[in-house]
Amino acid sequence: MLAVHDLAMRYGGEGNPGALFEHLFFDLAPSGRLGVLGRNGQGKSTLIKILGGVLAPTAGRVDWAMTPSWPLGFGGGFQGGLTGLDNIRFISRIYGQPLDRVTAATEEFAQLGKALRMEVRHYSSGMRARLAFGLSLAIEFDCYLIDEVIAVGDAAFQAKCQHELFSRRADRAFIIASHDLEFIRATCDRAIIVDSGRAKMFEDVNLAIDIYCRLSDPDAPAGYPPLRPVA
Repeated sequence: MLAVHDLAMRYGGEGNPGALFEHLFFDLAPSGRLGVLGRNGQGKSTLIKILGGVLAPTAGRVDWAMTPSWPLGFGGGFQGGLTGLDNIRFISRIYGQPLDRVTAATEEFAQLGKALRMEVRHYSSGMRARLAFGLSLAIEFDCYLIDEVIAVGDAAFQAKCQHELFSRRADRAFIIASHDLEFIRATCDRAIIVDSGRAKMFEDVNLAIDIYCRLSDPDAPAGYPPLRPVA
């Protein structure tokens, strides 16, 4: 179970205050599928990073009663001066996992070959994401936090990612930030919209997508439902 209480992320000082979002409440069951929708710069990736413990919120509380992954698609947690293999060793020790098994599973899935012996600071963003994704599948989690990771690599690698996550781990929880509305519609049953300093949970993913489309369309008619903080 995940419970989020009155979460906020604000920026700026006293003279220029602002918020990416605030007063966000929601929960997620062990097999729940939650989408996060938002235009670029509105805070959806920030929300994923807060849930994954990468960023601290300005206010509110995140209570996990299941194990979350780090944000898939975000490679900033690796030590750039270490090789990919050294990072695998480090993370295996943190999570108390058998090094040989985690290394073999990550090598097989990430398909980075000799690049695993390079320092991670020389990796492209796609290579970092492959390493993060492979490690996240080698170390099992109850809830996967996903930030556009399905766009990593070629079509075959993307299909492999989707099979590993959504077929082999169909009993797990997922929180997915994505611009791919049809993917969100097919994968999630609820969604949060983050927009203009507000965040709102919708119990109907189709309603959320409909409202998000109107928010994103500059020619949308006036009077569409505004986003309000809700508990």
